[in-house]
Amino acid sequence: MSARLNDLLFEKESCCMHENSKIGAIAREWIIKAENDLKTASHTLKMAKGCPTDTVCFHAQQCVEKYLKAFLVCKEIDFPKTHDIAHLVSLLPESIWLRLSIEEQRRLTAYATVTRYPGEYEPVPLAEAQQSVKLARRVRKELRSLLPREIIARRRR
Repeated sequence: MSARLNDLLFEKESCCMHENSKIGAIAREWIIKAENDLKTASHTLKMAKGCPTDTVCFHAQQCVEKYLKAFLVCKEIDFPKTHDIAHLVSLLPESIWLRLSIEEQRRLTAYATVTRYPGEYEPVPLAEAQQSVKLARRVRKELRSLLPREIIARRRR
């Protein structure tokens, strides 16, 4: 087994806790909210013409932010109330590397802090909104692979 794979497995195991633990429940709540944001972004994007692209990008950013916060909760790492993706990424353990460039982190943060409110900025092109959803899905996939199954499993009601 490679050292990198072994590190990732150790990271995942050290995050595991009993399914009913408070930490697991809080992380699960962040994931549920993240999934709702991704659904909202994806369904809104289907409008194509007339699509509120700024809204799509905002919800894509929220998905990434909330998955990062779920992971940090799972690792018992405190984080401030922030929408700054780069700051949240900086709090990840050193052994965790996301395929999320500085430019992507800045762009995502701008969707939550700039385009969310009225102001002087160019409208978000549809292609950029589509890319923001792809980016959210990619980060979601990477973080879900690092979270314990009992945290990401859907609860049956």
